[in-house]
Amino acid sequence: MFLRDELGHLRPSGLFLRGVRTVRLHHVVEAQEFNRGMLEELFAIAGEMERAVWEGGSKLLDDKIMASLFYEESTRTRFSFETAMHRLGGSVISTENARQFSSVSKGETLEDTIRIMNGYADVIVMRHYESGAARRAADVSRVPIINAGDGTGQHPTQAFLDLYTIQKELGHLDDLEIAVVGDLANGRTVRSLCYLLAKYRNVRIHLVAPEVVRMRQDIKDYLARHDVWFQEETNLRVIARTVDVVYQTRIQKERFGDRADDYRAAQGVYVIDRDLVESMKPASIVMHPLPRVDEITVEVDSDRRAAYFRQAQNGLYIRMALLAGCLGKDLEPLITEARTTSNG
Repeated sequence: MFLRDELGHLRPSGLFLRGVRTVRLHHVVEAQEFNRGMLEELFAIAGEMERAVWEGGSKLLDDKIMASLFYEESTRTRFSFETAMHRLGGSVISTENARQFSSVSKGETLEDTIRIMNGYADVIVMRHYESGAARRAADVSRVPIINAGDGTGQHPTQAFLDLYTIQKELGHLDDLEIAVVGDLANGRTVRSLCYLLAKYRNVRIHLVAPEVVRMRQDIKDYLARHDVWFQEETNLRVIARTVDVVYQTRIQKERFGDRADDYRAAQGVYVIDRDLVESMKPASIVMHPLPRVDEITVEVDSDRRAAYFRQAQNGLYIRMALLAGCLGKDLEPLITEARTTSNG
């Protein structure tokens, strides 16, 4: 619940003090660092943030600054994080393309850049083209680092919003059957999602990909160690009839380098069109981390099972919750202030 202070601003009441539990985050680098209880708490707080947006926002982080440090292109992730910070009353500093318009172009190391940014911002949201870059940044940063995607490694905040979307759309995460489709070798979103799905009961994962971009062995080993049922498939049209979720991904041309033949072998193999969607269960959903190219036809957009635009919107609420959690040291005094105000 949100309460209004003496200035009329929305303040959270109990967001991080639900019962005897307390959520405290610092760095958000890898999806598997979150346990099931933390995810449940994150989703509950995201729900509160959704209501805060409906109420016009909050001044919760009005004395905080977020640095948006993106070394790769982004639309949804960057703008949703920046919007999240503004919705919470905070400020944002950023560069259009950190790979080109920062001192990295002069040879500065990532570690030195992070050390410098520590003096300017209270939290750093970073996307990088190298797998493992977020961990390197976290190792030298005293302020929270939030991984907004690192190469072909992970994209934990996307995975959080994906699970949140499934929970909202279907009402459950246990007893879930999902097909993850497309570029599974290079897709950091599906890697992070698989790490999180392993935390739920009776989950069945179908890995549907062209031969040249099949899921890497490390994720399959992780699923096996955690007793998660999975199977590699080739016929999406058969699998789509039985699953609860079809999670489509783009074949990422930029990850292939000079392997043009491999890209052509993967591109266009799996396309979700109206015929495929109409064969799916009425209560199932189609998801996509976006951007799409041609792997979901536009005629699917009007079908209620098309959840990908709702999915993108959910990213705002999840990222608001994460920012609040990473800057949580100052939340309890604000909650106390709001409660005192509400009690007169």
